[in-house]
Amino acid sequence: MRSIIDILDLSTEELDELIATALDIIGHPRKYSHICDGLKLATLFFEPSTRTRMSFEAAMYELGGHVISMASAASSSAAKGESVADTVKVISCYADIIAIRHPKEGAALVAANNASIPVINGGDGGHCHPTQTLADLLTIYREKGRLDGLTIGVCGDLKFGRTVHSLINAMSRYEGTRFVLISPEELRVPDYVINEALVRKGVPYSETTDLDKAMPELDILYMTRIQRERFFNEEEYLRLKDSYILTADRMKNAGDDMIVMHPLPRVNEISVAVDDDPRACYFKQVLNGKYMRMALMLKLLAEAGKLESTGLNGSRTVTL
Repeated sequence: MRSIIDILDLSTEELDELIATALDIIGHPRKYSHICDGLKLATLFFEPSTRTRMSFEAAMYELGGHVISMASAASSSAAKGESVADTVKVISCYADIIAIRHPKEGAALVAANNASIPVINGGDGGHCHPTQTLADLLTIYREKGRLDGLTIGVCGDLKFGRTVHSLINAMSRYEGTRFVLISPEELRVPDYVINEALVRKGVPYSETTDLDKAMPELDILYMTRIQRERFFNEEEYLRLKDSYILTADRMKNAGDDMIVMHPLPRVNEISVAVDDDPRACYFKQVLNGKYMRMALMLKLLAEAGKLESTGLNGSRTVTL
C-alpha cells in the first residue's frame, strides 16, 4: 500500500502529474465534486494545525467524500498510551486514507508501515512536510510559470523548518535551481540536508546571515517563523525570534517580480503591511494547498483501487 511520507517519495514526473491534476481541478471543479462519494478521510493530528488539517478536510469534502477526525491527542487513546502503530491499525478499519501530523520525526513512517490504507504525512516534527511542498510547487508554477531556473532564498528557522527541508529536496531536482540559505548561525540548514539535496546533486547554494544583501538576486523569498515549540531553551528562542522581519521598506530591495512565500502561521516575521504588496503570495499558497491535497488523495486512492472510472491513471502531465 503506497503512502507519501517524504516529498522524495514522488518522482518529478509525478509532481508534474499532480500539478496538472490540480490545474484541472481549478478549471473544472464540478467534474471532481463526486469522485470520492462514499470514501472517508481520517485526520489524525497529534500536533496543533489550522491550514493543513482544514485543507485536507476541505479537499475531501470538495471531492464528495467524508471526514472522520481525532479532535486532539489528548482526547484519543494516545492519552492512554496507545502507540501510533496500533492507532492506525484501528483507523484503517474505519477510513480509506489517513492524513497524520505528529511532533516526533519518523512517526508518519511508523503509521505508513502499520496501516492497511494510504497514509499522507501532514508534518512529522522537524523532519519534513511533503504536502506543504506540493502547495509551494503549485504556487511557484502559477506565479512564475516554471519550476526550473529559479533562485530561491529561504530565510529564518532552517534547522527545524520541515517545510524548508522538503522544499529544498523538491526544488533541487529541477535544472538551474540555486538556493540562498539565510539564517542565524544557530539555525542553519542541517548538514545532512545540504549534503544529500545540494552537494551530492551539484546544486549551487550560498549561506548568509544578511537578508537585505540577498534580496536583489532572488526570484523567490521563502520566509519561515522561528519555531518556539522546537526549542528546548526559552532564552535561546527569545534571543533569535526577531532575527528577520520582512517589512515594506525591506521589500524595496527586492526585484519587481520576486514573490514572497511563507508556509504560515506567521508571528511577526512578515509585517502585515507586506500583505498588500502584489508580490506577497502566502495566502495564495493556502488555497493552492487544498488543490494539491485533492490531487494527491485522488492519486493514492486510485492506486489503492478505491476509485472507479476516474481516468486518473497516472498519464496526466504538464509541461514545466
